[in-house]
Amino acid sequence: MFTKTDRKVLFKSPPTVFTDKLISQEARRSKALEEQKRRRAQKFESSRQLDAFADLNLGNSDDDGDLEDEPEIIREGVSGFVQMVSQPLETPSLSSDAHNDEIVQSAKRRGKPRRKRIKAKASKWADKCMYAELLEMNEEAHLWDDQSGDVIDGLPRDLEAAWVAVAPVPTGKRCLAVTHQSTGIVGISPNTTLRSRVLGKMLLPRFPSSLPPLTVLDCILDANWRDNGIIHVLDVLKWKGQDVGDCETPFRFWWRDTRLAELPKPPLPSGKFSFTAPCTTADTSSHNAGSSSSMPTSERERYRFPYPTSFVPIPYHTDTTLTSLSSFVIPMARSTREISVDIPVHVSPPEFTLHDMAVDGTHDSVASRSTTSVIARVDSDGLLLYVSHASYEEGTSPLSCWIPNKAITERPELSSSSEGHDSPLDVFQRLVQRRTVKNLHVVPGLQDSMDI
Repeated sequence: MFTKTDRKVLFKSPPTVFTDKLISQEARRSKALEEQKRRRAQKFESSRQLDAFADLNLGNSDDDGDLEDEPEIIREGVSGFVQMVSQPLETPSLSSDAHNDEIVQSAKRRGKPRRKRIKAKASKWADKCMYAELLEMNEEAHLWDDQSGDVIDGLPRDLEAAWVAVAPVPTGKRCLAVTHQSTGIVGISPNTTLRSRVLGKMLLPRFPSSLPPLTVLDCILDANWRDNGIIHVLDVLKWKGQDVGDCETPFRFWWRDTRLAELPKPPLPSGKFSFTAPCTTADTSSHNAGSSSSMPTSERERYRFPYPTSFVPIPYHTDTTLTSLSSFVIPMARSTREISVDIPVHVSPPEFTLHDMAVDGTHDSVASRSTTSVIARVDSDGLLLYVSHASYEEGTSPLSCWIPNKAITERPELSSSSEGHDSPLDVFQRLVQRRTVKNLHVVPGLQDSMDI
């Protein structure tokens, strides 16, 4: 068993440390792809319902009617009359006194009835996210190693042709956004819940959104969602009850961007605005109360979103050539993304006269809800790689690889002071550059041999 310190050391470590160190990530990836192909073919065959036609036949031939009908011989035994015979009464094997003694002894053995422990039922949304493995890279491998058949540096063989990159991946909490059937107006009636990745527990109370019913999205709740109201959409499992998870990765991302772009603009949160101070901890409450008058008005009246309102897709890149990775994707995975969001501002309600109040809609409370567009800066957490031909898979899967842009230290609480350590993204960039140099040297050699 791992101690508490060991669990901190193994934070964000590759899952192979728990399963099998002898199996490479490339081998597990190939096995997972073959398993997906087998399940897909089996599902396709079952949908054809060939078993329903297995017992069908063409019936008797017309030539059978010319044959003379032979008398049918009934062959029955006496087994059908056995039930009609009355059964003899069974004599008790034990006397009444012995029977009573046995009942008393069994009652003593039972003793006081124990209360059964009711085990909590696991949520159906537990462990439904496709959780990526940390990409296992080996920078110590020599550039001109003769083992060309093996992937010695850890990068996939078909990185340039069969993968999709997702960057920049924002910092936040991984969750599932699930919508339900609601009888109210879309965008006003609460119809969306957020479920945690591991246990499937509800992170927030049900809130309204513009998403259609029976939709399941793989999301990342922004670390500062209280300030910007953003929830990042990583992948899509279902849309209006249609199962999209069985489709390939590029189609799922295209479907995600297309459908989210068609949604109407999210309405403002209903009810009263919650303008609160940025610091709400109990330790500093008394200090804030005394110094609130000296704080700027923008800090004292900063808006706090009660629930996420903006579903923003994370950019994906189908061009994963070595040149594109070095010049575009990896720099984007290091950069801070800027997203424009609408945030309500505190506006004091105007004074109305008796003549204005007589006109319908003049003193509507919605009229006092003014918004302003601000730029929300979202920090990047790294880069994700998905196999193009793979479908969505629940749980931890080698079909998706994670490359963080922060160094993984043995003590996560000291991650801020680990500036001298190289991050996995730095190692990935060097390996990509090394493979680029190798390809530049190999291609001219092949051209010279062809000319000869």
